[in-house]
Amino acid sequence: MSKQLAITLTRSVIGRPEDQRVTVRTLGLKKMHQTVVHDDNAAIRGMINKVAHLVTVKEQ
Repeated sequence: MSKQLAITLTRSVIGRPEDQRVTVRTLGLKKMHQTVVHDDNAAIRGMINKVAHLVTVKEQ
């Protein structure tokens, strides 16, 4: 079974550049403190890197 990542939006996207807003939305995050679960792969890791200052990540 592959590892999964629980990603939570902990900081607001208000005032952030459009590319960061799009990345957060692409991860499936719409509201503050919302958590989504994704499989751990290179694409998801790249998106997390881009918005690391806005999200928290837990490995499951």
